[in-house]
Order: sequence, then C-alpha cells, then structure tokens
Amino acid sequence: MAHEPKFKNLVQLYKHAVAQFPMRPLFGTKVSGTWRWMTYSEFGVQVDQFRAGLVALGVAKGDRVAVISNNSPQWAVGAYASYGAGASYVPMYEAQSDKEWKFILADCAAKVALVANESIRDRVVAMKSELPALELVIALSGKGDAHSKSFADVLEKGREKPTAAMEPDGNDIAGFIYTSGTTGKPKGVLLTHTNLASNVSAMHELFPMAREDRSLSFLPWAHSFGQTVELHGLLSMGASMGIAEAVDKIMNNLAEVRPTLLFSVPSVFNRIYDGVQKQVAKEGGLKKKIFDAALANEEHRKTLSHQGKASGMAELKHKLFDKLAFEKVRAKFGGRLKYAFSGGAAISKEVAEFIDNLGILVYEGYGLTETSPIATANWPGARKIGSVGKALPRVRIVIDKTVTGDPKHGEIVIYGPNVMQGYHGLADENARVFTTDRGFRTGDLGYVDEDGYLFITGRIKEQYKLENGKYVSPAPLEEYLKLSPYIANVMVYGENRPYNVALVVADMDSLTRWAKSRGVDTSDVDALLRDERVRKLMSEQIDQYSADFKQFEKIRKFAIVAEDFTTQNDMLTPSLKVKRRVVMTTFGPVIDSLYG
Repeated sequence: MAHEPKFKNLVQLYKHAVAQFPMRPLFGTKVSGTWRWMTYSEFGVQVDQFRAGLVALGVAKGDRVAVISNNSPQWAVGAYASYGAGASYVPMYEAQSDKEWKFILADCAAKVALVANESIRDRVVAMKSELPALELVIALSGKGDAHSKSFADVLEKGREKPTAAMEPDGNDIAGFIYTSGTTGKPKGVLLTHTNLASNVSAMHELFPMAREDRSLSFLPWAHSFGQTVELHGLLSMGASMGIAEAVDKIMNNLAEVRPTLLFSVPSVFNRIYDGVQKQVAKEGGLKKKIFDAALANEEHRKTLSHQGKASGMAELKHKLFDKLAFEKVRAKFGGRLKYAFSGGAAISKEVAEFIDNLGILVYEGYGLTETSPIATANWPGARKIGSVGKALPRVRIVIDKTVTGDPKHGEIVIYGPNVMQGYHGLADENARVFTTDRGFRTGDLGYVDEDGYLFITGRIKEQYKLENGKYVSPAPLEEYLKLSPYIANVMVYGENRPYNVALVVADMDSLTRWAKSRGVDTSDVDALLRDERVRKLMSEQIDQYSADFKQFEKIRKFAIVAEDFTTQNDMLTPSLKVKRRVVMTTFGPVIDSLYG
C-alpha cells in the first residue's frame, strides 16, 4: 500500500533539504580547471536573498518567471526563489530560436525573464516592446545595464529587504514546461506543486539514494526528466550534482566528478555501448577474448539466477573478469557508478543488458512532461529489463484497446497525482488528451504483462499503415538500427507505401576507418556513400540489427547520407526526438526516390 507522499510542495522540499543537509555539497561547477562545490547552506542563503529581491522588484503570487539558460546553480536559485514568491517557473533552452523564446514569453505572459548571459539578455531586451507583460530582464551572469539587472543586483536587493517564503497550495502552478513540439508550436504543460512533489515523494519510497550519492548533470532541467528526477529528486535527498561543462565534455567530466548515479536518455547509453564495443574491437586479440568471455559469463549467471540457481565457478569467474575487464570500463565513468536511470525514450534491451553486465544497474522508467514526468519505473526488487517497469505508488495505468482493436496492445492512459492540469490556453487540446475521468491519453502504445510491467511498443502519432494495411511503429526498429557502429542515426518511413525504407545517417568516423582499412577512397564523401562496398556493408548491418523484427517491418531499400539529425538543423527536438516532418521536408525527394 502506498504511503502518504513525503512532500506536498517544492518549497517544503527545499526547506527540508537546506535544514537537513546544510554542510553537504550540492552543485559542482568547473571553474578555471577546478571543480568548486556550493553547499546546501550557501544555496539556501542565495535562494532566500533572490526570492526577497524578486518580491521587492514586484514579483507576486501567480506571476510567471521565465528562464533561458543551461543548467547552473543560478538556474536552480531562480527556480526555488520563484516557488517561494508564489510564482511559476517557465524554463527554456539556450539552443532554442529567438522566435520560440518570444512565443513562450508571450504565451505564458512572463513578468520576469532570467537569462544566461549578456548576449541572450540583449536579444530578449530587443523583443520587449512586443511583450507587454515582460517588465524585467535579469542576467544570471555578467552585469546589468539600463534595460536589465544582474543576478548580483537582485541578491543585493534581497539582502536589503528580506522576506519569508510563501507556502504554496498543492494546486498552485509550480511550472510551465513547454513540450518540444515535434509537430507545430510548443504547448505549455501546467504542472502544480502536487504534481512535481508527488513524483519526488515516490522516488523516496522506491529508490535507494542517499546524501553520499552524486550525479553528473547533463540532462537539461528545462526538460521534465532532468528537472524532477535529478534537480528536485537529488536535492530532496541531500545528494550532489556536478554540472557538466558541455555535451562533448561528458566523458571527461564523468572521470572527474566520479558520480554514483547517472540520469540519462538512451542516446547516451547507446554512445557508451558503441564506444566500448569499438574500443574492444580495435584492441582485438586476448583483450577481446577476455571481454567476450566476461560478457558470456554474465549471461550465464543471469540464466542461473532466473532458474533460482547459482554456480561457484561462475561467481569466481565473475570476480576475476570484473577485475580484468569491467572495472577498466567503469573507470572511464569515474569508477563509482552504481545505478543508471534511463528515460525520455525506450532503451533497447541489448544496450540495457550490456550496461548491466558491466556492473552498472540500469533502471528504466517511462513518462511524459504531462505526467511530471515519471508514471512507471523499474526499481530494486521490481525490475524486468525490456520493460519500463510498474506504476509508481498512487499512479494507475490503463491500456485502452479500443484505439487498436487489439486484444493485448492499446493506448497507455495514466491516472494519478502526477497528471498535469492541462495545456495552457488550449481547451480543444485538453479535451482531446483527457478522458472524462481525468485520465491522460499518452499517445503511446503498449501493454501490461501478467506481473504488472509496462512494455512500450510505439507511438500512435508515429505509427503508420503500409499499403497492405499492416501497422508499423518505426521507433523500436530505429533504436535497434542505431546500435550498428556504422549508423549514427536513422529514420524509417513507409506511410501508405508498399514497404518500409530508411534514411540512414552514416557514422562517418567508423565508416571512414572501415573504408581506409579496405583501400576504399575516402576523399569524396558523396562518392564514398555511393560506393557498392559501402552499400553492401550498410545492407548487412540493417539485416543484422533488424533480424528480430517481422518481415513486413523490415527495410527493403535505403539511402545513406552524411548530415546527422541535430538540434542545430532543427531535425531533433531539444529532448533529442526526431522531428520527422522536418526530416521529410529536407530529405523528401531522397526518400521518394527509393520507391521509384
């Protein structure tokens, strides 16, 4: 039976953390080559001063404070200061376009905008005349000017005129989180203090985290997974977070921060899988034999464990192989990593088992921005690799089979205290996603097995029908194809067509190495991608990684391109989902030619 939730709102959570863990390190940032750590007590002082400063500058209950910044201690100070002032926090990404910033600032009617630096400040100040609600711009780093204030200015104002934190009602809106918008404009998801606090409370009931734990924070807090599970979750437990310098510095930062926990999306785990496999293949010889034998022994141990058996020899080998093979791999992540939490999209079973075999337990969960975000999770004592786990305490999952007419699969509908209030100002959209009894229609397809574990099988929106009437969910197949060391990204397509085709983004580093080792000319990228030997390699890779899929789901034809899907070219959302519409606009003629 589920307990009463530990926290009722985020202000209570913040007060608890600062009082319980004053001298513990909280946020680590790398300054001039050295990691410096802010304590809970120092964070508390800044939050209290910044909150009082915001109140002195006119921020009142119900106002919106927006933020355009990557993760930083100042981002978190702004969040908890806003909650304590009775305001809602509205995060955006630095990587978004000015047009999207303007849309969100207008849509939520932000009174204050916190911005990462002077460059973003100048761009936001230039929009101010078109944003009647926006009264104040605050630069989190750098100086204020005639049109703005600095972070230090606001702290100073708060020191002059301290005020106590307001205790929000559970139904007060804590944050607007705008969905990435793979189709059309972003939608403002309204999340209350109860929504977010209920998710954090469930973490306390299920996960063995402690004040000694540490993460390397690279998931954006502007996204609900990073914000709820990492920022609010770890803060509530007295744990610490090193803030990654940049995506390309993650591996270096892992070795420096030495985290015990990793919160990530599958693409990062895929990169780890890919990197280790390439390294082992490159070293070859005895090292590869030892590594392969170590993996085989882990699979043997798992098989025995499922049968309720054990083997002294397998355990002896486990200790030996762990020392010879896996320990060296874990050292790349700082050597202390115990648990990895995966969300945001489905992780392939192969990758999850691989990370698991390295001695890092992978707990996969599922949810959406609209569910604060966790709805289901695997946790200690309740874990089934390949599933996204069981419903959290106080959350209920219903499979609506009327959508598919299938006896097993259907649309996943979520009920619970984590379900959003709705989309801001979008009554028609709200009517579409809520059932009459306030269940949230996720748009995801799945089924629940006899043990209560949820399995995701696709997305209604992405699911399409082939000419022969068979339905295809492309995402699971795409995830498997990306496990190939030669495929950086892929989009499967076949809507109302006779068969599936794929647009394959080559992993140019791996492909170039492969080509050079076989005497294939690599000086002209286009010629390389057209080379028959390269096409034969890709065809074999596609066949190998789609072997377990049904015949009608498989790829008949493919095109190879060098341009990856990125947030910069607008083919990926900030949460790293493929914008199929944009890919089709860019590569439509290439895809159409595969049906010629």
